[in-house]
Amino acid sequence: MRELLMDIARCKADVRIVMTLNVPEELPLDVNGYPLPIEVIRNERPNGFGANHNQAFHRVSGDYFCVVNPDIRLTDDPFDKLVACLLESDASLAAPMVTNPEGGVEDSARRFPTPFRIAKKIFRPDRQGDYNLPSRPFNPDWTGGMFMIFQSAAFRELGGFDERYFLYYEDVDICARLRLSGHEIVVCPCARVVHAARRESHRNLQYLMWHLASISRFFCSLVFVKLAIRGFLSRHNLPG
Repeated sequence: MRELLMDIARCKADVRIVMTLNVPEELPLDVNGYPLPIEVIRNERPNGFGANHNQAFHRVSGDYFCVVNPDIRLTDDPFDKLVACLLESDASLAAPMVTNPEGGVEDSARRFPTPFRIAKKIFRPDRQGDYNLPSRPFNPDWTGGMFMIFQSAAFRELGGFDERYFLYYEDVDICARLRLSGHEIVVCPCARVVHAARRESHRNLQYLMWHLASISRFFCSLVFVKLAIRGFLSRHNLPG
């Protein structure tokens, strides 16, 4: 977290930071000496990803709301590029190209999951992502929640993240609800961030259980049913 905060401080964008300490821990730096406005929220008990970001959203008042994981690093300033991409594309959510620390591009932009795609991923792993990533902005089905910039009005219209997802799939759900509400999502390759992914669900049973519970919740949700109906109508050229 300290490294990310120092990266943000080097950016030229006018930002206000809300940092949530989900468990008791020491602050990563002296907030009084930090060059940007920063508010610290200390939770009495751990909240889920969606709940933490929703409470942060209610503490800010700008036109844009950025969701950033603590394991993100910034090699340059992505904020102005992403806001410009939002304005040029008339989208409600923008995301950067995400790379790993070795420089490889992560599959952070994906097609909406289905039971078939999940099964294929388990039994026939494929390192290739869902999209052949172009050099120009493009519109994926959904993008990972490690770094997102929302139009605040759209985030507010949706009621923020669905807090019933404690961890995992809240990014899939909110992107699906954006799409179903007529909003667009854009990935801007000119803006890049580095993600040191922890992949906790690959080695921690509790995280794996949260992951499986979130997958089940999504596939049983009305949001998924609406996506399936829209996909069926689109494939058969029927009016929606």
